Amino acid sequence: MVALLFGGALWVTYLHGEQLGQAPARLNLVKLSDDLYVIHNDFVPGNSTALITDEGVVLVDDKFAVDHDAILAELKKVTSKPIRYVVNTHHHADHAGGNARMQQVSAQVIMSQQARENLASGPRDVQWSDPNLAFEHHLSLQLGGKRVELYHLGRGHTNGDVVVYFPAARVLVAGDLFVSDPGTPLRIDYAAGGSAKEYPKTLDAVLQLDFDTVVPGHGTVGTKQELRKFRETAVLLRNRVHEMILQKRTREEIARMLETEFGWTGIARQVLMIDMFDGLIGEMQ
Repeated sequence: MVALLFGGALWVTYLHGEQLGQAPARLNLVKLSDDLYVIHNDFVPGNSTALITDEGVVLVDDKFAVDHDAILAELKKVTSKPIRYVVNTHHHADHAGGNARMQQVSAQVIMSQQARENLASGPRDVQWSDPNLAFEHHLSLQLGGKRVELYHLGRGHTNGDVVVYFPAARVLVAGDLFVSDPGTPLRIDYAAGGSAKEYPKTLDAVLQLDFDTVVPGHGTVGTKQELRKFRETAVLLRNRVHEMILQKRTREEIARMLETEFGWTGIARQVLMIDMFDGLIGEMQ
């Protein structure tokens, strides 16, 4: 129970853009190809992914500000080139909290326009930083002869989720549209425009891209088939909640279903999760 409550506390912390303590996460490099690496850690903050080129690094997500030096230390193991671009998959602080420090070392920060608006409407602390570039639907990056494709394909975890596609490696970085950590149920930030109804449709669009490997927002690197299974879970969650509302089942019964069928054990009833639970019920009515 303590672990479950702590997991809920971690979720609310990064959802609302707060820093988790003062100690940086313990990081390790996961090699996907000769020029593509995941800077991984357990649970929070989220994964970072680095494309190494002769002209610099494209980094997807930069964790919390406190992780900045550790990220640079990991990158120095494989390249001496600077970070040229930082792409945020969404605005949550465990994926975009290091933006200001990255800009101080001359990196250009890119996110979706919707993520930028979410960031601007949230609390502006000393670590808040406006992106250098925001885009609506699709953006192509070219660096050192290598191509990176950025897509904003619809609402899911938030309304501003971006997936980042590395075509040469057939690798997709999904951000929190896909989470492979077994202790982390599918999560939706309704305050930031997330949607259980539209989540499967957005994943359908993501699955049209030609990739084999997928980097989740949290958890270990997976496959396209695992993303398909995650999409099926999103469909099932949407349908089960809607079905129970039509049956006029109580909130307590719906909470119990979420606990037993979707791994929200003990969390769905906690104050820490009430915003998401209320948003889910409200959207399905």
